Amino acid sequence: MSLPIIAILRGITPSEALPVAKALIDAGIDQIEVPLNSPQPLDSIKAMLDAYGHSATIGAGTVLTVADVQAVAEVGAAMIVSPNADPDVIRQTHKLGLLSYPGVYTATECFAAIAAGASGLKLFPADQAGIGTLKALRAVLPPEMPVFAVGGVGPADFATWLQAGANGFGIGGALYRPGDVPDVVAKRAAEIVTAMKAVA
Repeated sequence: MSLPIIAILRGITPSEALPVAKALIDAGIDQIEVPLNSPQPLDSIKAMLDAYGHSATIGAGTVLTVADVQAVAEVGAAMIVSPNADPDVIRQTHKLGLLSYPGVYTATECFAAIAAGASGLKLFPADQAGIGTLKALRAVLPPEMPVFAVGGVGPADFATWLQAGANGFGIGGALYRPGDVPDVVAKRAAEIVTAMKAVA
């Protein structure tokens, strides 16, 4: 069973994509997003899909438009992650059969995203929303709707967020920062996986 962690590789380049993806997958993190404001993101996504699409869920982050969804779908990606909850983006993602994780912050955004066809919700930025917000949202959200805490959340906080109702996490800079070599990413990934397994 996959660990509920999505690696966010903001700023990764196509030449780094495969070795970094391998480091993550080998450590046990098999959900990977490449934000579209990275250099040549579709090239990185395509390379990862060709090499690891059979064993990992690979997609795009910072997806803001329906045209973006279409472009990501055309390279064969499986997942669309956004910082916001645009119903048109969610509906198009759902229509194309991709996983949709829109960014939400309020109950209004959560329920609009669910109505549009979201696969899960990305509470963002989680550190600003806080544990209290998640607990309040969880009291009214469908229990089967996954919520990922993203933004300023790390291994030290995993247990607290899970107890408050989070189902998983999106991890960016704590896993990868532009220019990081695969060995560094592998070490961080192993630490995060260990921390997650200890509390999940």
